[in-house]
Amino acid sequence: MRATSYALIAAAISSRSTASPPDPRQSGNSTVQCAPVPAPFPTWQQLPQQSTVPDPFLPLTYTTPNDVQSVMTGKAQGRIQTHEEWYACRQPELLRLLQEYQYGYYPDHSAETVEATRSGNTLNIAVTANGKRGTFRASVSLPSGASASKPAPVVINIGGMQNQPYLSAGIAIAQFDYTAVAPDSNAKTGAFWSLYNGRDIGVLTAWAWAFHRVLDAINMTVPEIDATRVGVTGCSRLGKGALAAGLFDARITLTMPMSSGVQGLGPYRYYTMSGQGENLENSKQGAGWWTNSKLGSFVNHAEYLPYDAHTIAAALAPRALVIDQGTGDQFTNSKATAVIVYPAAKVVYDWLGVGDKIAMSVRSGGQCDMSGFTAILPYVQKIFFGTPTSKDYNNLGSYGSPVTTAFPWATAVPKGQ
Repeated sequence: MRATSYALIAAAISSRSTASPPDPRQSGNSTVQCAPVPAPFPTWQQLPQQSTVPDPFLPLTYTTPNDVQSVMTGKAQGRIQTHEEWYACRQPELLRLLQEYQYGYYPDHSAETVEATRSGNTLNIAVTANGKRGTFRASVSLPSGASASKPAPVVINIGGMQNQPYLSAGIAIAQFDYTAVAPDSNAKTGAFWSLYNGRDIGVLTAWAWAFHRVLDAINMTVPEIDATRVGVTGCSRLGKGALAAGLFDARITLTMPMSSGVQGLGPYRYYTMSGQGENLENSKQGAGWWTNSKLGSFVNHAEYLPYDAHTIAAALAPRALVIDQGTGDQFTNSKATAVIVYPAAKVVYDWLGVGDKIAMSVRSGGQCDMSGFTAILPYVQKIFFGTPTSKDYNNLGSYGSPVTTAFPWATAVPKGQ
């Protein structure tokens, strides 16, 4: 079995009990002094109301109501200053924060045993933890010429995608039935809940967990796939799940959420840019099971959230992210994703020196239009194969230019490298 990297999620989970003193963490050849992580995490009443999307460089302990203007504009004390601080301190804090406030805490994979068998193109996956067992299946489609000596990259998807263009480009496709893992409802059935029923975990995290277990199975049984080049994708609510999958496993090379909307890469703030007005309130009322109960405490108080969708995107860096949105999609706030979330996240990617690892694809067409997969394919090929592309993935199309007033902290990007 190939080596597995859970560095990001391990850091997020292992720090759950962080106390108030500063937390020195080793990074490279030096010790970085990290800001303390509040314990317990603040409630919405203890956080500042921010009408603009929050400063990703400001640790949670300094995100206080004392001087809201400074907090919003990047002038608050305590901001991280260097790349080393980002990777050693802020990124692990973001992963922990997002589990606390939105996703629920990802299960400890070290306590799981994964078994996988392959029969033709079908993978049978069984996971055992704490004396309980969950099973589900995945399918694999290989491109022509893929072999153990010449393995192909893979895109793992839920809900289906445009397979043939990817196979023709030399990219394998894997898929699993998300309903067999956790149904899109309050029903606690399926492989994930067989193991973790009773925990305050959103269904998006359950689906993310299944993406990762499929990757385990590929590692174990499909030598024709190069599991160091992995994309994850899905659309709408399944795009939210793919985003969570990319967030919580450092083995994911490229995260590809399509039309993901709020609780994905649609912002909690600026929701009026959407035709439908999709926001925390109506999404939590319509599908409260997507995320944990803590997020529900922010209903009618979304501007007190200490993060927004751009924070989720930025937490993926330096790994690659390509965002697909259609201008005909009135449901998932495509415009705000394009003109606020993407450019705000790109500020962080650019600062880290990996600006080419984040991309925006604005296309015509509606929600979950399969043409989105063709639209992002040149970027996928660039990430997997290093293939140059002339397509401008920083072009926001008919949406125009970034709304920079939505992220005023970007005028005060840290100077340190």
